[in-house]
Amino acid sequence: MSAKAAPATFSVRPALAADATGLLQQMRELAAFEGYLAEFRVTIDDLLTRGLGHEPAQFHALLAESADGVLLGYAVLVETPFTFDLQADCRLKELYVSPAARSMGVGKALMNAVLAHARLRGCGRLKWDVLPDNENARQFYRNLGGQPDINWEAWILAL
Repeated sequence: MSAKAAPATFSVRPALAADATGLLQQMRELAAFEGYLAEFRVTIDDLLTRGLGHEPAQFHALLAESADGVLLGYAVLVETPFTFDLQADCRLKELYVSPAARSMGVGKALMNAVLAHARLRGCGRLKWDVLPDNENARQFYRNLGGQPDINWEAWILAL
């Protein structure tokens, strides 16, 4: 397997309807990495009707893209309109960087864009989940100043 050359530059921008196919492909890559590809149900139509170019959006997506148009990674965000302090929670649902683009600053650039988005929307905090055995992700978030929330534990109830 040959090493893929790293793009010289990249930018982060909001995802558009025209990005649905590439975003869906990367979402599938994340689902495979995290072990839920068999349950993955998102379609291009879902992305278009629930967020990309649709208001009110159920989600927002940010893309990292090389100067030549190659999708390098993405972030998906959802908001809880308000909580105890009347400020929204911004939840980072997914952050993914293509294996060939890792260690290039793409993840950090996406996180900076996520933080800017959350601040612009008036959110009071950013929350996210990390798989317990994904030490690379845990270290990445620690390096950005993130920390586990020791006051809460994640629970789930299938419906």
